[in-house]
Parts: sequence; structure tokens; C-alpha cells
Amino acid sequence: MKIAVFPGSFDPITNAHVDIIERAALLFDKIYVAVGTNTTKKGFFSHDERVEIIHHVFRNRDSIKPVRFEGLTVDFCREVGARYILRGMRNAGDFEFEKAIAQNNTVLDPGIETIFLVSSSGLSHISSTIIREILINNGDASQLVPEAVMSAVTRKSTVAGRAND
Repeated sequence: MKIAVFPGSFDPITNAHVDIIERAALLFDKIYVAVGTNTTKKGFFSHDERVEIIHHVFRNRDSIKPVRFEGLTVDFCREVGARYILRGMRNAGDFEFEKAIAQNNTVLDPGIETIFLVSSSGLSHISSTIIREILINNGDASQLVPEAVMSAVTRKSTVAGRAND
């Protein structure tokens, strides 16, 4: 069985992430969408919210499993029996960054291979960082993220509104 891990903060998951996952589902028997912590980023959604959103997006796809993880990606790969790390790339800058991570992961575990998928046309401008800024400033990101993200934003706003009453 070909198992891949697609690690990221997914805060929030975007249409570009969904595209990478759906295309990778044609290549792998199982994909763990591994929601990790990026200590350099301020979170918008909690870990649990992110996992729940991703679960909702792929609720009809048994081969795609959103999970929370901490620590090194290669350790998580070993834990779930994955031999592949899936990474998406939007541009040349992403390539240089991702190449360095992939090379270091190979040093940590030579049995785990990193697979890069390039963003589909029309999606390379989408980043979670930009989406967070749009959401924080009450902008409309509905064309850039799955509907489940916008539903979660609405729930978050409703709860925050009640807390302020």
C-alpha cells in the first residue's frame, strides 16, 4: 500500500491544498493530511478546528485521513507506515525551501521519499498566510477556500459575537 503524509499547518486549508490532495489521491492508496504546529505562525483556527474542517472537506473520501501530529514529519511517517511525504509548490521560492527540507528529511530517514506536486494553473497565488489576513480583516475569502472554511469562520464569528454580548 502506498501511503503518503501531507504535512502542514493548514490554517486554513485552501483550494490549492485541496487540489494537491485530490491529485495525489490518484497516486497514493492513503494520504494522511497531517495538521502540525508552525511555531512561526499565529494561528487563526485551533488544531481541532483545522482537523474538523479538513475532515468535512474530505468526508466522502476514505483514503484521505486528516490527523493532528507533533514533532518531526519523518517520525510521524514511520508511525503510520508512510514512505512518502507529499509537498505542494507554488513557485521557485517554494522549491528552494522545500528542497532543503526534503534533503534534511532524507538524512533523517533515507527510506522516506518526498514527492513534489506543482500547483495547478490559477491556484499558485493562494496561501494560507494571505487567507488568514483576509479573514482576520473580515474579507471574503470564499473563492479561495473550501466552503467548510467559510462555515467555520461564520461559527467562530457567531460564538465570538455571543461572548461579547
